[in-house]
Amino acid sequence: MKPRSPTLEGFGAIFRRPSFGLAEIAWRWSFGAAATLLLVFSFFTFLDTLPVGKADLLLLRTGQPLLIWRAVAHMFRGSAFRAVGTVILLTLTLSAAWIVIASLGRAATVKALLAHFRESRSSVPKDDEKSGWRLRPIFALNFFRLGATLAAAVGSVAAVLLAAAASRPPYPAPGSSLLIFLTVVLLVWFSWSTLNWFLSLAPIFVVARGEDTFGAIAAAVDLSRTRAGSVFAAGTWFGLAHLTAFILASSIGAFPLDFAPYLPKGVVLGGVLLVGLFYFAVADFLYVGRLAAYVAMVEIPDSQVSTAPAPPELPFTGQRLDPTIHSSSAIDASELILSDLPASS
Repeated sequence: MKPRSPTLEGFGAIFRRPSFGLAEIAWRWSFGAAATLLLVFSFFTFLDTLPVGKADLLLLRTGQPLLIWRAVAHMFRGSAFRAVGTVILLTLTLSAAWIVIASLGRAATVKALLAHFRESRSSVPKDDEKSGWRLRPIFALNFFRLGATLAAAVGSVAAVLLAAAASRPPYPAPGSSLLIFLTVVLLVWFSWSTLNWFLSLAPIFVVARGEDTFGAIAAAVDLSRTRAGSVFAAGTWFGLAHLTAFILASSIGAFPLDFAPYLPKGVVLGGVLLVGLFYFAVADFLYVGRLAAYVAMVEIPDSQVSTAPAPPELPFTGQRLDPTIHSSSAIDASELILSDLPASS
């Protein structure tokens, strides 16, 4: 049977079953909309707590940037503790909500993809039917993803501090400072992207095979080792598709900006927002397609190597064939080899 390409299976899944991409958009965008509303509400609530005096209003109405900055600095004076507390509270709340929603969404998506690929199989052994709602390992995996992201953010802040320390006013070194910043940031985010890739792949093995947290991570590492070609092909093709979508969205999004002097600002902003939403929708579809390709690698193994027996070894000069060994009917094992015949005088 001709082997099936996991990459083509991933593209075919999102084209034949658009519900996979729509489900991904549903849970991602629902969380994004709720988080945006919460952030906006918290921001305006925080602004209501700031004291604004008559002198501050007078400075704000002058239109002078320096005076406006002085008024803003005076209003925010003494509110740093409230601002830090608000940021910490929002971070913890949104992080906990993201872990729960992302775990439920990922479990549902992987379970649906598994059912999609198992439909083509005539029968699935009972031992293989281990998929279920084992959410605790997925919660742990998403918690690790969140921790890795926060660690990467801290590493980026550390890169800024190291770069600033390398260039002091007595001995300015902007080139060395920039080099240190770029090196540290690239190392931090490369490490984050690698770890995040394994952690985002591991839920497949939790749902499909019933692995625990660390067992799923080990299985993800093993998949990238044993199916390196398929993994690389899926990542490359879906990455190129994502890059193409980004270039097209950037080009199309520039059209409303060209008409900014002639159209109302609301129309221009709406056009840019519409193009942005379309791009994010395509990106979510491609993400599900790549996830489907990885599920296909788990559910559709490589074709088995041919089990045909190896050809018999040819006898060397002077060797007689053993008549007890099964051989082809075209050759009599009891006959002498040509080289064993006595040479004619």
